[in-house]
Amino acid sequence: MKPEARKRARERLDERLAPLKPAERFRAPPKGWVRAIRDALGMSGVQFARRLQVQPPSVASLEASEESGAIQLKTLRRAAEALDCTLVYALVPNESLEGAVRARARKIALRDLGRVAHTMKLEAQETADGTTDERLDAYIRDKVKERDLWDES
Repeated sequence: MKPEARKRARERLDERLAPLKPAERFRAPPKGWVRAIRDALGMSGVQFARRLQVQPPSVASLEASEESGAIQLKTLRRAAEALDCTLVYALVPNESLEGAVRARARKIALRDLGRVAHTMKLEAQETADGTTDERLDAYIRDKVKERDLWDES
């Protein structure tokens, strides 16, 4: 995928994910969504087990695995269907995807330009303007490639 197409894809994802922020609104209840909804519906564990076509002890195990964060998505999906619910699954970035890419590119540019500035200073070739936003932007535009943003170095 070309950089412009990737940028448009990020922007579309940012737009789709914006209504999910802040993600705090979707934090699971203390005992998990399954137990909270089952209780709110007034459905017993035995009744829920019948709907899931499992033995009653499996319900306690399912609810405990959701509470601990170890539940599998396919199990959670089955539980949602048995409760006449839809499982909604999403990864909600802490900031915009476009902002994350810009911040990472800036960090790399600052690191790289800092190395260059240090070397030039040692060789008494320091530039007068230091690291300005214009130099950063130019460096990011000309040198930092999206495919290299997430390489560890």
